[in-house]
Amino acid sequence: MEFLIEPSRMSGDALIPSSKSHTIRALFLAAMAKGRSTIFNPLDSADGRSALAAVKALGAGVEVEPDRWIIDGLDGFISNPEPTIYMGNSGTSTRFVLGSVALGAREVTITGDESTSSRPMGPLLTALENLGAKTKSRKGKLPATVSGPILGGETEVDGKTSQYLSSLLVSLPLAQSDSVLIVENLNEKPYVDMTLSWLDFLGVDYGREGYSRFTIRGGQKYRSFERMIPGDFSSATFFACLGAIPGNEVFLRGLDMNDPQGDKAILGYLEKMGASVNIGDDGITVKGDSLAGVTLDLNATPDALPAMAALACLADGTTHLTNVPQARIKETDRIAVMAKELGAMGALCEERTDGLVIHGGARITGARVDGHGDHRVVMALSVLASKADGRTIIETAESVDVTFPNFAELFRSCGGVLSASE
Repeated sequence: MEFLIEPSRMSGDALIPSSKSHTIRALFLAAMAKGRSTIFNPLDSADGRSALAAVKALGAGVEVEPDRWIIDGLDGFISNPEPTIYMGNSGTSTRFVLGSVALGAREVTITGDESTSSRPMGPLLTALENLGAKTKSRKGKLPATVSGPILGGETEVDGKTSQYLSSLLVSLPLAQSDSVLIVENLNEKPYVDMTLSWLDFLGVDYGREGYSRFTIRGGQKYRSFERMIPGDFSSATFFACLGAIPGNEVFLRGLDMNDPQGDKAILGYLEKMGASVNIGDDGITVKGDSLAGVTLDLNATPDALPAMAALACLADGTTHLTNVPQARIKETDRIAVMAKELGAMGALCEERTDGLVIHGGARITGARVDGHGDHRVVMALSVLASKADGRTIIETAESVDVTFPNFAELFRSCGGVLSASE
């Protein structure tokens, strides 16, 4: 699918879809719990459905109803999983399912699409082996075969992506013995905070020394629960950036400023660039004003890189997006991809090992660009296309379904001129 976007002034009301990260954590915890859990307002997208299919393949009961998913948990026993579980494009769900299958004795092979199969799983597999599991993989990537049960013990955990640590934190309370995790070079700390908030909600016993050492008591159980999934600040980033463009104004609904999601920091980024941000009881208003280049450390918010790079093209001066090397191991190498595609639209970008330098003020022109099958790249290019001189055609636009199935509809409802073609 292609998006065809014409420049337009944008103003409107955007109801943000549910959090992908919360939905995935809720599903795997519900699958491991004793009894029936209800997840209200889950993210019904390709990634959400991949996680839902995965917990069903583990053996959990699944009922899908309007605006809620009901999960009958396994009480921590992975006794009869399917021999092969396909994870589609969901890298986060893949890391969680690898930890989950390691709780059972049966051998399970995890596969995914081309993008997910290119993403590193080796550090997590090594940690699982150190805790008692057996694994086989294609040079630390999918397909990967895992069997357990993990027993507990001590292991180092690579923090290049926080998903390795989060996967272990969810699985290890169910291990036979206590575990100690020594974490090195942790990126994306707010995602670990989110995982820990779920453990706190469920009464799990663990100890921590900052983000460098975690002690998890083994032999615990997860209770069933009912919980509402809040809006996704990662998805909100794109409409917040649209609102920040001079002349635009967007009202964001469905977000909870008290939620531990790290990407709520985007609001501070936009204010630093010069946009107006007003947080009210009913939602958040982002209004465009003259934008200036800034330096932003995106280590805690790697998913914000594509949108912030697009917005920086419209700012006066130079923007430095720094300390986000993990952006290279997402659905695509987002640093390289954004530099290439923004450059195709006339932007002046310099690629760095851990980020991007964008020189604002260049003439942005419509062009044919490639979304590289990456939902966040497609949506970021859509932001810039709304202010380009002429029509922009974005390829692989169907990938927005991964986290934001109604992106095009919402884009148009806020005044954007977007049509889709097969």
